[in-house]
Amino acid sequence: MKPRTTATQKIVPERLQGTDGVRREVKLAKDPECLNLTPLQTFLEKGWISDEFMELYTYCYVKNQLKKKSASAKKAIFIIGWDPRDPSEIFTEAVVRGVRKAGCEAKVLGVVPTPLVPLFMLHEGAQGGIMVTASHNPKDQNGIKLFLPFHGMKPLPADDIDLTQCLLKQNYDAIKKLPLKGGRVDARQEALELFQHFSLRPENSWIHSKNTLKDLTLVVDPAYGALTKIAAQIFRKAGVGKVLEVNAGKNGAVNLRSGVADLEGHPRITAEMILKPAGLFHSHQAIVKLFELGRANQKSAKSGEIRIAGAIFDADGDRFFRLEYDPFQDLLWVLSGDETAILQARHLVSCFPKKYDGSLYINTVESDLNASTCAKTMGLTPLLTAVGDKWILLKVRLALIEQKLLQTALTPEKRKAIKKQIIPLKKQGVSRVATLQNLEKSIPTSSTAQAGSPQVLAVGSEETGHNITAALATLPNQKEICVYSGNGLKSALNTFSASENLAKKLSPQKYLQSISRPFSPGFKSTLYAYYVRQERFYKDAQVWRKIKRLIFQAAKQNGYTVKTRNFPDDPDMLYISLTEGKAGLFVRNSGTENKISVNLRGRKSDASKLKKIGAEVLKLLLFQLKDPDHLFYKMELSALNQIASQATTDKALEVKNQYKTRLINEMRKQHLIQLSPKGNRLTALGKWYLNAQM
Repeated sequence: MKPRTTATQKIVPERLQGTDGVRREVKLAKDPECLNLTPLQTFLEKGWISDEFMELYTYCYVKNQLKKKSASAKKAIFIIGWDPRDPSEIFTEAVVRGVRKAGCEAKVLGVVPTPLVPLFMLHEGAQGGIMVTASHNPKDQNGIKLFLPFHGMKPLPADDIDLTQCLLKQNYDAIKKLPLKGGRVDARQEALELFQHFSLRPENSWIHSKNTLKDLTLVVDPAYGALTKIAAQIFRKAGVGKVLEVNAGKNGAVNLRSGVADLEGHPRITAEMILKPAGLFHSHQAIVKLFELGRANQKSAKSGEIRIAGAIFDADGDRFFRLEYDPFQDLLWVLSGDETAILQARHLVSCFPKKYDGSLYINTVESDLNASTCAKTMGLTPLLTAVGDKWILLKVRLALIEQKLLQTALTPEKRKAIKKQIIPLKKQGVSRVATLQNLEKSIPTSSTAQAGSPQVLAVGSEETGHNITAALATLPNQKEICVYSGNGLKSALNTFSASENLAKKLSPQKYLQSISRPFSPGFKSTLYAYYVRQERFYKDAQVWRKIKRLIFQAAKQNGYTVKTRNFPDDPDMLYISLTEGKAGLFVRNSGTENKISVNLRGRKSDASKLKKIGAEVLKLLLFQLKDPDHLFYKMELSALNQIASQATTDKALEVKNQYKTRLINEMRKQHLIQLSPKGNRLTALGKWYLNAQM
């Protein structure tokens, strides 16, 4: 979306939120660099989230929610949880204050996984849910994810705009002086008991025998995050034969040499990749531990007596990658959200063919194109959507409303009128959760609805590890509800349950072949540019048009037919469909970090052509969008110059220690540097980039 400017020409975006809430680097309001700035100025002008901004943002969210609260409703309650990246609790306490100053009760869960917040919110009939996290982002960042009481959905763009407008109108000095009108309740133990019961319920875990997982040896990596101790305990109660937990401290070092983000773009991890000092994963404890266990138990693994795997999460526990040790090749297979989703879908279709015939398989544009093709061969209905699990949840909710419409006895005129409302929503998108809420209310609940109705959704999947399948929860009044949310632990339980059932039918080698690549993979690559001026890239902006022309010209030169495809949920994404959807290339701003990506998807035969086009697009992004005022841009340029001189080691780089690990990781992700036996060295792209900055 095109940003607007103030009278002083400072950029004020239409909405402050990205793909899922707000997240940025953090600074304390008392820091000298934040003095004399309002929380909003700190966010907009400096690009930081302060503790005061957290309080302001939460206060405004609660006030907006109170406007929707009916007069007959009980006292408003808000559920608050967080990941452990803020050991000081300065930022989390600011969020609690925001709720209480708005006059509401804060039910505090403490360090818990993100999916528990909407679950407990629905269980308690609360008015909203708040998760303080920056998810898979580095530890120097934090943020807020919000949940709404309508089926636990996340806010949509118009909801975000409403909240942004509320923020712009507030006087923080006045809010700062307000008393704590609302109470504070510690609900952690009750919530954890609910989560454990919910997770182990057979309908949700898919585990129907205490022996299902007994032959599994599992390494659990909570990424120093919210699932620390929680996931390992649930896996043990689920009957996993042996559970080992690594990266389980709560010192704030979330996602550091751990978690799913490090695994992205690596379909397998070989023995060479854990060798010191040049091995990319030599300090990743979960990966090293899996190799140790695999080699120590190689004979048992080859015979099929045991299987050795890893459950890898992110800091807030809504994402899951699976690692599988292959004793025949001494390597680890990496199963992203695509592979785990297909394993889950295959299990559902094979066990309940009638229930899931024609059900939706929803994945985002980031997925391997062959994943949805595979789902179609199972009899599922593929649906492609924009990046973000909230868009998957939106598609699910629309499909459930359509199903309800079919099951309800209405006059032909009434049914036609409601259908007329649904059609444009499916084509043009939904921007406000209240639109769905009102639509659902307009359809009376039918007493003739069949309990055995076909399931609307088989699996909703993001390649990055957010998987969504239907789950059941029992409310205090004994009413059962269906819950949909991105849940890393549920995805893990479902994937291991599906594959362990498969292991009992196949030889060890065939089992590994079946799960390591559950569908024939196509070509998939993502190229990043970090520390950029994201506000310059939006639909029909100058840079947007330049990139589009470049892609069109390069694609046609390589023999592709080209067509722009629009996604109403993400209108600023530039998506170019190649050869009638057999390949695709899209460019989009990250909604979670300060970066922009070039995403290449297609057949394996497209790899060389797409790589060539992608490299040219990336160079244009690096040249046009890098932000010379960004602290990390300056550190990046300095570090690259030092590496180019080959006169220094990584440890001796003149970069602030607290930023060094992150900076090196992000330079690698941009393919500007690569590991060698002598340490990091410039790539060809790195040399080009350095020369281009001169």
